[in-house]
Amino acid sequence: MPARKIEGIRLAKVIKAEIALEVARRVADGKHPPGLAAVLVGENPASQVYVRNKRKACEEAGLNSWLHHLPADTTQEELLKLVHTLNQDPKVNGILVQLPLPKHIDEETILRAVTPLKDVDSFHPENVGLLMTGHPRFMPCTPFGVLQMLKRSDIETAGKRVVILGRSNIVGKPLALMMMQKPSDANPHAGDATVTVAHRGTKHLKEICQQAEILIAAIGVPNFVTAQMVQPGAVVIDVGINSVNGKLCGDVDPEVGEVAAALSPVPGGVGPMTIAMLLQNTLKAATIHQT
Repeated sequence: MPARKIEGIRLAKVIKAEIALEVARRVADGKHPPGLAAVLVGENPASQVYVRNKRKACEEAGLNSWLHHLPADTTQEELLKLVHTLNQDPKVNGILVQLPLPKHIDEETILRAVTPLKDVDSFHPENVGLLMTGHPRFMPCTPFGVLQMLKRSDIETAGKRVVILGRSNIVGKPLALMMMQKPSDANPHAGDATVTVAHRGTKHLKEICQQAEILIAAIGVPNFVTAQMVQPGAVVIDVGINSVNGKLCGDVDPEVGEVAAALSPVPGGVGPMTIAMLLQNTLKAATIHQT
């Protein structure tokens, strides 16, 4: 039987509708709508699409949004000056610096320059540390989207064997933390699972993946996960977004859909959820700032 499709695009619409209601309540109470400032440096086509989609989502949910589109030859000092200005702007609750940045700009320096209270991507070391200790201020957007996909699809994570393919700072590492932690008042979204993190160099990778009740692919290689790597009846979440011959595909081969019990598609899976979680974090930032 073909796998049940976990449609992030549908779930994201529900979440954005929930956010829109909360924003409307805030406005009715005389508060400003949450505001998200996006910073785009250069002309990367994929980045332009991502930023456009995020701004459209803000508009649909009633959030304010601003785009600061800078030329590719912008200096690091100029970018830091803009970030500092946004840090001080009371109308801006969240700051999104779209990655990747041009090679002459040090990404780590820029991400550290964003004040942690407006770091709605949760890349700042302070926010990473809070996540590590189980007291997150903001949940990293893509991992948070994965957790919400599972929760809202009635897929239990507590006690489950979870294998995460990929160890990036954006997805693999924070998702492992979120999946393994015990739920608490400070961290109600924790997965309470048993987690293994693997990568392309992991020995006996096929056997490790076959042990997963929930397999999450964030490795950045088209169709890397094959049906032979998946335990029958497993849940598979495909975080990968790759372009092959001009078409988008994930890290999971489509044939996995004949083995898994549930599978998220690419496109239309994790991507829309990431944007929804960005809006959720911006709304939370506005609550923190009491604006």
